[in-house]
Amino acid sequence: MNSSPLHIAARKSSILQRYRRSLCLGVLVLVVSPVAMAQTLTMTQPQDSGTSWPNKPVRFVVPFPAATATDVIARTIGQKLGDKWGQSVVIDNRPGAGGNLGTDIAAKSANDGYTLLWGTVANAISPSLYSKLSYNFIKDFSPIMLVAKLPLVLVANKAVPANNLAQLTAYAKSSSNKLSFGSGGVGTSNHLAGEMFSNSTGAGLVHVPYKGTPSAYADLMAGRVDMMFDNIVPAMVQIKSGQLKPIAVSSAKRSAALPEVPTLSESGIPGFEAVSWVGLLAPAGTPKPILDKIHQDLLAVLALPEIKERMATSGAELSPGSQADFEAFIRNETAKWAKAVKDSGAHAE
Repeated sequence: MNSSPLHIAARKSSILQRYRRSLCLGVLVLVVSPVAMAQTLTMTQPQDSGTSWPNKPVRFVVPFPAATATDVIARTIGQKLGDKWGQSVVIDNRPGAGGNLGTDIAAKSANDGYTLLWGTVANAISPSLYSKLSYNFIKDFSPIMLVAKLPLVLVANKAVPANNLAQLTAYAKSSSNKLSFGSGGVGTSNHLAGEMFSNSTGAGLVHVPYKGTPSAYADLMAGRVDMMFDNIVPAMVQIKSGQLKPIAVSSAKRSAALPEVPTLSESGIPGFEAVSWVGLLAPAGTPKPILDKIHQDLLAVLALPEIKERMATSGAELSPGSQADFEAFIRNETAKWAKAVKDSGAHAE
């Protein structure tokens, strides 16, 4: 073994050089590693493209009782979406405060796509009807799709001696006792439609609010109130049974469910249009890939022949469109109903 001073010095120099190189490399790794690590995490971290959603049941918040038009549509669509997703769709009925209770619950839910809201025309009315709301419908939700429009139909009890709008208006103006119209409550779409009708014709109708339309129907058929506007879906039952007579529909065109019944516009109130509607929304901040997947799957479900037939039979008019279309629709509806609320003087707390 060579242990000459010269050889020993050479070995020390070589060891020192390796140490310095290792030290420099270590510093370089320490400097670069955070950047490299971030890049690696970005490349390897799974990005939610919507393909992994859903992997558990999805909740549909319906802010109205069971058997209402919104509930029926939510259950019909939910069953088909559940089949498509391979997951249960749970209908969570949360009625109260004109739809505001359920809407507030949905607004405060996690924005992960597992809680969705079935919004309605009530959500466009509430901002101008209530002085305070615990949510902002436009800011707190991401619109997915306007699913269906539901024309209102003006129905009268059998004792009213009128079969069309002209006869009804003439009778209302000549009657010594003011004719009355029922509604599901102050500020509901059927209340405001009645006020719009009364103002447009000068009929001077008296509003009789109820806690929900089922109670209003009972008095209407018993003759304690004379007429009422309501969604065509529940009204069809009483119309087909002959217990109530249809006078006109509130949509811009005739309903396929009641093709023989004219619109209010063609019956003497040009431009009259007041429809209910339902659409699907998610809490604001829900990832766009999930919103896009729900929209795409909803389009596919609405295109099914059995869904088209069922909706047409019930009187609901399917209105699929883009997310942007629904957002613009909500803003327009909010402005339109704000005027109706102001003109009616309606207010709720």
